[in-house]
Amino acid sequence: METVQHTTWRQRLQAYYYLCRFDKPIGTELVFWPTMWALWIASKGIPDLKILLVMTLGVIFMRAAGCAINDFADRKVDAHVERTKTRPLATGIIRAREAVFVFLGLVVASACLLLFLPLETFYWSFGALFLAFMYPFMKRYTHLPQVFLGAAFSWSIPMAYTAVGQTPDLTCWLLYFGNLAWTVAYDTQYAITDREYDLKIGVKSTAILFGRYDIQIIALLQAISLGLIGTAFYLENILIPFGLIALLVVATDFIYQAFKTKDRNPQICFWAFRHNRWVGMIIFIGIFVDFIP
Repeated sequence: METVQHTTWRQRLQAYYYLCRFDKPIGTELVFWPTMWALWIASKGIPDLKILLVMTLGVIFMRAAGCAINDFADRKVDAHVERTKTRPLATGIIRAREAVFVFLGLVVASACLLLFLPLETFYWSFGALFLAFMYPFMKRYTHLPQVFLGAAFSWSIPMAYTAVGQTPDLTCWLLYFGNLAWTVAYDTQYAITDREYDLKIGVKSTAILFGRYDIQIIALLQAISLGLIGTAFYLENILIPFGLIALLVVATDFIYQAFKTKDRNPQICFWAFRHNRWVGMIIFIGIFVDFIP
């Protein structure tokens, strides 16, 4: 039986704000930048501003929806984890069903945005909805929830292609799987911060699966990511010079992350996870500059 605190409307609105993680935009950034990669490459430069605005709002809404359903799925375990024990559902400020209503409201808002995009994008959106809903529950059944997250976070890439009237091609899927590999890498860094608690409460993750080889596998995934994205750049003739410069800067950053996290200090691993917000932006800058006439 749920116990809910008596709150003012202002406290309730604040709780919804935290439920959607609007106070922590890094998750939005980690979806936003790969979406921009795809939009720019599919459009061969600056995309239509209407499509750019719609896709940006879609990223914001669906990331917030993902956070709401994630907290619903984790409502019984978040109170036992130091990092998550102050979340609105864990503290009882809002009810579980309210999180579901927030999720549905954001999904409806995202669906309304699809009215401004081609019909094909609407069809592809069902994949995004399925992955966003399924990911939070996967950590109870598989040690690979980070792969589901990577699939969800990367789904905006083929959607961006369809939004500008392009059919997802080899370049699109190279970007997709490159981004998926990168997502698994940084979300494993994130999972390392909770590994001690996850082992106690029975939550699964790649951090637990990889065990003592976690840092090495993260580095391998990062290398795979750079290889796939670099191949996509090569196919689109945007590798030399700026695409390559961007990837070399990112490679240097990945090496720095590996060095910093070698002792697996949870706080440093969380820093490394957050540091990935710059990775997506650096890659986008390389793409953006290469398309300048």
